[in-house]
Amino acid sequence: MIQLLLIIPIIGSLLILPIQENSIKNENKMKTIALSTSLINLLISILLWVAFDTSTSEYQFIYEFNKLSFCHFNVGIDGISLYYVLLTTFITPIAILSNYKNIYKNIKYFLISFLILETLQIAVFVVLDLFLFYIFFESVLPVLFIIIVVYGSGENRIRSALLFFLYTLAGSLFMLLAILHIYSNVGSTDFQLISLSEISLQSQKILWLAFFLAFAVKTPLWPLTGWLYRAHADSPLAGSILLAGTILKFATYGYLRVLINFLPDASNYFGPLVQTIAIVTLIYSSLATIIQQDTKSLIAYSSIAHMSVVILGIFSNTIQGIEGAILLSLAHGFVSPALFICVGGVIYERTGTRIIQYIRGLVTYMPVFTILFFIFTLCNTGIPLSLNFLGEQLSLIGIWEKSPIISALGATGIVLSACYSVYLYNRISYGVYSPHLKPYIDITRQEFNLLIALLIPTIVLGILPNVILYSIHLPVSTLLYY
Repeated sequence: MIQLLLIIPIIGSLLILPIQENSIKNENKMKTIALSTSLINLLISILLWVAFDTSTSEYQFIYEFNKLSFCHFNVGIDGISLYYVLLTTFITPIAILSNYKNIYKNIKYFLISFLILETLQIAVFVVLDLFLFYIFFESVLPVLFIIIVVYGSGENRIRSALLFFLYTLAGSLFMLLAILHIYSNVGSTDFQLISLSEISLQSQKILWLAFFLAFAVKTPLWPLTGWLYRAHADSPLAGSILLAGTILKFATYGYLRVLINFLPDASNYFGPLVQTIAIVTLIYSSLATIIQQDTKSLIAYSSIAHMSVVILGIFSNTIQGIEGAILLSLAHGFVSPALFICVGGVIYERTGTRIIQYIRGLVTYMPVFTILFFIFTLCNTGIPLSLNFLGEQLSLIGIWEKSPIISALGATGIVLSACYSVYLYNRISYGVYSPHLKPYIDITRQEFNLLIALLIPTIVLGILPNVILYSIHLPVSTLLYY
């Protein structure tokens, strides 16, 4: 079943490839194929979820391809990776639909890029080999680079794409060296073999620093945050949705799968350092968010703040903290794309600007939009009944058990989050209608459906979190205590 998740987007890409971009009919056909392919993948991932056995922490649906001497392709899924696969298959059709009507050139390669990205992202979460994890972790870079350069809207998009590419590539080179060191000592890069191997504390420390640098760039943590807001600001809307919704989760998954799993002693040793970096990142990004004048940059900086709380939960070394971190990362995967659709899609397509000073009083002509924007703004601040609330609370409760001071400092993120979220909403929605704007129509049916599709899981899982917690409790417990 996992093989289908990896193969179907590639089949969709091959079906689109021979179609010529010489008529509107052909363009619509390509869009239909791409959307249908991503929806079929979503359906398969839901069937995978239904068939998943929550009573075991072992990998399930394992598939091995070892016909080639130089490649041992081994995939499987457990409670931790299951929900990241579901998030990927859920976000991809939303990303395709978000730019469904406003990409006018090279539509074929735009759609193919996102289908290939879906395969690569799913592969990151399901491979059971450390070297293959590195390959797929890095393989999204050239595709996203092309998407930002070719389809981005900012004047500085080439610089933004280069920063994204170079930051991530440079950090990951240390991860490659660490993987080669593990292979030379263990004799394999298979996840299960590495987890059974004894690695000395001194070696763990060196390997941990190498992996941490790669994941810290991807999170991102201070002082490696410079690429993210630029990449968001200059990428197309679909690129921002994927970047916020799933690409940033690579680091979260890497912390859990590699650092906590293979290098537990070093993770415990460096725990205070990571918590300090996370607090600095949280306060820095929250204060930087408050002064942003570009709406997409503001949402990008808020993503950094929320991912900092995820890091606090992961390195709390408690079940509550890690489960909270997983919940918050999933919640961020729903709410952050919705906010990008609001500011980078609905508002930008109508006004042609993302500068906050030029936008005011939208409630006058767009009341339905402002209601939805208000709900997602509240979810972003972590109000009760939202999945964000549970994720933040569990993460902070988990870190409280280790360090009440760090937890108290982490809680300042909730206050600062309310400051910048309410400022953005109030400034854009209310006041006298801006003289720089014409009267605009309210959100279309397609935009409304996209936002509702992201709102439903945020609220439903916020009210019924055990849907996720039952599945992840055993793998998280095994991660910490076995």
